[in-house]
Amino acid sequence: MVRTVAEACDVLLRDGGVAHIRPLQSSDREALHALITRSSPRSAYLRFFTGGTASAHAYMDRITGPGYRGHALVALVGGLMVGVAEYIPDGPAAEVGILLDDVVHGHGLGTLLLEHIALDAADAGIEHLVATVLPENRAMLRVLNDLGLPVDKRYEQGQVEVRIATRPTESLVAEIEARAHEAERSSLAHVFTPRSVAVIGASRDPGRVGHRVLRNLVDGGFPGPIYPVNPRAAEVCGLAAHPDLASLPGQAELAVIAVPASAVLGVARECARHQVRALVVLTGGFAEAGGREAERELLRVCREAGMRLIGPDCLGVVNTAARLHAAFLPGRPPAGPLGLMSQSDAVAAAVIERTGQLGLGVSSFASVGNKADVSGNDLLEYWEDDPATGVIALYLESFGNPRRFARIARRISTRKPIIVVKSGRSASGSRAVRSRTAAAATPDVAVDALLRACGVIREDSVQDLLDTARLLAFQPLPDGPRVAIVGNSGGPQAMTADACERLGLVVPDLSDATVEALRSRLHPAAAVGNPVDLTAEAGAADFAFAIATALADPGVDAVLTVYTPPFGAGLDATREAIATATRSAVKPVLACLAGHDELIDGRVPAYAFPEQAVHALSRAAGHAAWRARPAAPAEDVPGIDLAAARRIVAADLAAHPQGRWLDEDTTARLLSAYAIRTARSVTARLGPAMTGAIVQAMAGEGVEMILGGVAHEAFGPLIMVGLGGVATELLADRAFRVPPIDRAEAARMIAELRSAPLLHGYRGRPETDVAALEDQIVRVGRLMDDLPGIAELDLNPVIVTADGAVAVEARVRLAPAPPLPSPFRRRLR
Repeated sequence: MVRTVAEACDVLLRDGGVAHIRPLQSSDREALHALITRSSPRSAYLRFFTGGTASAHAYMDRITGPGYRGHALVALVGGLMVGVAEYIPDGPAAEVGILLDDVVHGHGLGTLLLEHIALDAADAGIEHLVATVLPENRAMLRVLNDLGLPVDKRYEQGQVEVRIATRPTESLVAEIEARAHEAERSSLAHVFTPRSVAVIGASRDPGRVGHRVLRNLVDGGFPGPIYPVNPRAAEVCGLAAHPDLASLPGQAELAVIAVPASAVLGVARECARHQVRALVVLTGGFAEAGGREAERELLRVCREAGMRLIGPDCLGVVNTAARLHAAFLPGRPPAGPLGLMSQSDAVAAAVIERTGQLGLGVSSFASVGNKADVSGNDLLEYWEDDPATGVIALYLESFGNPRRFARIARRISTRKPIIVVKSGRSASGSRAVRSRTAAAATPDVAVDALLRACGVIREDSVQDLLDTARLLAFQPLPDGPRVAIVGNSGGPQAMTADACERLGLVVPDLSDATVEALRSRLHPAAAVGNPVDLTAEAGAADFAFAIATALADPGVDAVLTVYTPPFGAGLDATREAIATATRSAVKPVLACLAGHDELIDGRVPAYAFPEQAVHALSRAAGHAAWRARPAAPAEDVPGIDLAAARRIVAADLAAHPQGRWLDEDTTARLLSAYAIRTARSVTARLGPAMTGAIVQAMAGEGVEMILGGVAHEAFGPLIMVGLGGVATELLADRAFRVPPIDRAEAARMIAELRSAPLLHGYRGRPETDVAALEDQIVRVGRLMDDLPGIAELDLNPVIVTADGAVAVEARVRLAPAPPLPSPFRRRLR
């Protein structure tokens, strides 16, 4: 269960504009009357049917009066009230109505208001919203029908009664995500494909940021108008300069701001007055204590004016396809398939320079700086269906909304690889936790689990990111982990094979047909197993033949060729051999050219060292395996009494508002509601000297495991399974996942453990009921996902025997759960 947040928020409209939605206030009376006055008679008729605008004005007096028993939301664009939606309860149902200003029709605002109204009604216990609509009001009928909630229509007395079930559904999530994606794409088009750009603070000094950004725009060949804004110059970089935005000969769609921090707010307000659609604020100084308030005000100005904001304190943005180089970079990035975002300017500059050296290039780039508005989540939405972007790379220092990131990334990863470098792996600060699960589930562990769940590739370094990106950008994904190694020197090939084994790749025996074909053509001294050692005498033709032959082997999923100069074929000849042999390949091919990082023939990545190549290939194979997993059907987990569990949690939190570790009886009742098996126990007082004891039935001999969960404030619930008992901390043999978890995922968690063989009869031990442990994992995942009030849970040990899995000791801590952003409620963070 994910609780919603029903508060004032900003939302993106279909055209990329921004609206502000909040609860109706009695002070809105005059603004509502102004809305009616601006509305056409037809709009008033379609909403109120009879009485015209007089009835509409009277109704606005009622809904802002003291006796109003409904719930209403209003929408503002640019500070102007442009919409109102309401529901009026009548038992389990409620009447719903909506009125929009004519100027915002077709922008998706009506759908947004209805989404929010439906969720508010569901939170209030309303089961159905009922709308009475005239048949000619086709636009409203279409909005109601396409909302994503179950709809039932009845035609009666010249009207259409539409009943909408308010319970959120997966289809609603899908519709909301599709609408959010369209709005994000539209809003970021003003950033990446603007028709015109103004550089405010365009200095004549070549060393100043404003000059260098303007120079990059001009030299990059931006096709639209470029407007330098500088009140003290007549021209900059060969372009006529303008004293302010009011004097521009045309409209500026994107403004790049490079003025002192003290002047940024004034410039932003001027941009708002002149209907600029997006800002890139290069200026720093907003991270200091005094700058935070200025940054919040900057965001407020942008939101009210409907402008998207990159930064502040950033390098800028680049879109090579649009020839937009609005960034403070030393060189012009070459075009390529990499979509890149970075929170670090230094990392961004280094990565972009290196992409050029490696032949990788970028499709578009954003340096987000302080992330006051546009974040990695927004950029993922833009890159999802950008035809120029094949691989997405993010350098992150923080997550703004991890749950939204997970939903977006899971969808995109099925089509485009996402690679993340997240800094801050080491634990810092302190946290008051007392369970073993919570102590092990550090924020970095939570990041790993989150990224794994949505198919994102996590790298530890920028070098690894680039190595993996260039393989994924230019080669197909492998069908499996089986690698053929072809080279001309035994030592480097042995190193390559060792690296494959360490990273989970397989170096299989080649088929008899492949061995025979190789033996028929290669030097008699060549080794034709796997690795294939062509020897130092091999020429370019030998390389080409061996690579092509290995690719044809049905037991091979990828070929890695290892060339060590200066033996045999020269470097250039070897490059040509690799290119020739792989031009029609449908399997991935990569190379290790000792000492050289490059791109052969514009498509075959070559690495200086074998470990680099093997690392990249292992990431590609892992990502391919994630994509190949069949979509898990919704599993029916019998024996769960969610209502009973919610009553237990609610009652205990009512009695203990700050939360607590549950007593034995309450813990047992809560776990029993999810059919989580625990050892039978009896609490008794054994003599006057005893403070208390628990008497339990003996569990059979088996493997001691630990199973637990913890609710991270930012990342949500996290589930852990590992070797339990006294070895829990000593061996730290654990696997983590983000719920919900199905049986297949539970099995994968167990298989990751080094201690997994103990469950399968290791060295003569009896086989255990692993399926019972999988069932417990699934149930704990459901429990943590359904009940946000559970802060920590430890089942340790869980004894797994041939007859099942039973928790001998169980500990649960409840705590008031903060309201969580809902996937059903669209809002800008």
